[in-house]
Amino acid sequence: MIEKKASIKITDPHLALVKMQGWCAYQERSQQDARDKLYELGMWTEAVENIIVQLIQDNFLNEERFACSFARGKFNIKKWGRIKIKQELKQKRVGDYCLKKAMKEIDETEYIQTLKKLIETKRKLIKETNKIKLKYKLMSYALSKGYEKDLIFDVLNGDEN
Repeated sequence: MIEKKASIKITDPHLALVKMQGWCAYQERSQQDARDKLYELGMWTEAVENIIVQLIQDNFLNEERFACSFARGKFNIKKWGRIKIKQELKQKRVGDYCLKKAMKEIDETEYIQTLKKLIETKRKLIKETNKIKLKYKLMSYALSKGYEKDLIFDVLNGDEN
């Protein structure tokens, strides 16, 4: 039987701040991630908000920096499309300004090239002789990665010429 590690509760706001500074310094975090972590540590609402403010003032938390880093990472590493990236950022309660700024991190030419490579790689893996079924499977795959339907359609139809 595997024992679950007991979560350590922190009651001292200063100790929580120090812990959060290390946690935020390790990698970019959203304000919502930090809030969730503080509640997980056992902090109360007023302390959580004060710690968040302090982390922002000390530049450990920066929503714009987080959103841009997140978008770049998910696109470059996981090859996600804009739709999926936006959905994830919205789940993390990132504001519209930061969302727009993050989307500008993705170069349009590189975006289309990445989509073409994804579709080509997937096409080699699918054993389908029916062209319509093949196109449907490729479309479904690209949609699941978060790419826009019109763009996928253009890439799929452009490949036939």
